[in-house]
Amino acid sequence: MAHSSNTFNQGLCDFLDQSPTPYHAVAAMKNLLEEQGFTGLSEGDSWGELPAGKYYVTRNDASIIAFTLNGESLTQTGMHMVGAHTDSPCLKVKPKPEKVQQTLLQLGVEVYGGALLNPWFDRDLSMAGRVSVEAENGRIEQLLINFECPVAVIPSLAIHLDREANQSRSVNPQLHLPPVLCQLEEGDTLDFRALLEKQCQQQYPDRQIGKVLDYEICFYDTQKAALTGLYGDFISSARLDNLLSCYVGLQSILKADGRRPGLLICNDHEEVGSQSSSGAQGTFLHSVLQRLSQTPENYQRMIDRSMMISADNAHAIHPNYPDKHDAEHGPILNRGPVIKTNANQRYATSSETSAVFRQLCNQQDVPVQDFVVRTDMACGSTIGPITASNIGIRTLDIGVPTYGMHSIREMAGSRDAEMLHKVLTAFYQQTSH
Repeated sequence: MAHSSNTFNQGLCDFLDQSPTPYHAVAAMKNLLEEQGFTGLSEGDSWGELPAGKYYVTRNDASIIAFTLNGESLTQTGMHMVGAHTDSPCLKVKPKPEKVQQTLLQLGVEVYGGALLNPWFDRDLSMAGRVSVEAENGRIEQLLINFECPVAVIPSLAIHLDREANQSRSVNPQLHLPPVLCQLEEGDTLDFRALLEKQCQQQYPDRQIGKVLDYEICFYDTQKAALTGLYGDFISSARLDNLLSCYVGLQSILKADGRRPGLLICNDHEEVGSQSSSGAQGTFLHSVLQRLSQTPENYQRMIDRSMMISADNAHAIHPNYPDKHDAEHGPILNRGPVIKTNANQRYATSSETSAVFRQLCNQQDVPVQDFVVRTDMACGSTIGPITASNIGIRTLDIGVPTYGMHSIREMAGSRDAEMLHKVLTAFYQQTSH
């Protein structure tokens, strides 16, 4: 088990390092799918009645659906689906970001999602994202770029200048978060779009790169994912929430034997409410399922025989803050995946869907845990309730226990991801429930 976990975690770490943005995550997933024989589809093409096989389709380069068909009617088999999300809280560069203060070039940023801001200070930051450029023939092309090396830092204010910093320092995102990129001579400036154009030319030397028309660029921590702890008990990385679930779901559908049709969807924009064309509140999944079922009646019959598992990390009980948890529902690292339940439907779990998952865990000899938020605290949510209400599908919310969620660097157990992989693979192969 230890050797297997190390191999699995190395693949997970490589994927995390390759995926500083949702665009890069989807590109990495496409590569893995194509290596395993999946055929790419375009939403703009006619699909007709697809034969048995393995397929994927993307939307906005930041959301992806992969699915397998076994040649049987979906009205009889239904589909087992796993859902996750590709985005994580971060700092995104504004459209007119350049500012010079005390000879230092800084970039204005917006906070994307519910980020923990203090951990962003004093980190070696780089930039990555998608750039829209004007090609030689006037056509607009989308290019992925990644500076990779440390190009910026957000320096802390020294404690000598704020003696109450450890008691009461707050972060003003407008004033305190612009990263420092370089020092300029007096009177000099730097055009950010010109910098992006230069980076595009370096990464795509065989292309004619024209004017940079626009961009979606975010900062990220250059420290790589790693196994940590005295005995390698933990995995530490940026974007564990929720690229860990994306990777586990992907590896599970790749490993499944295809006896039952399966589907993986990884949506963008979960961290900001999912209300976009490529988010869970958009039409992406509904549209693909409609095309696969072909008629409204077939669609409903298929959904009735289907089930969705929404995989999104869970809050592990923190050793320094145990009072923030319901003591009976505090998940522990490396003790297996977590079923997330909420009476007010912030999670989509029902007794029916949780029973299916518990049985799968028992069959795979994988322990299972439960999370319920303290009754006197507000509960977060996932794509689970959104998908359940939009699609009408039975849904379960689960995840692996995590510390530091929404920090620039999060922490999970080094054995939990592979345990979840075993259960999700069994879920994709399950022929009845």
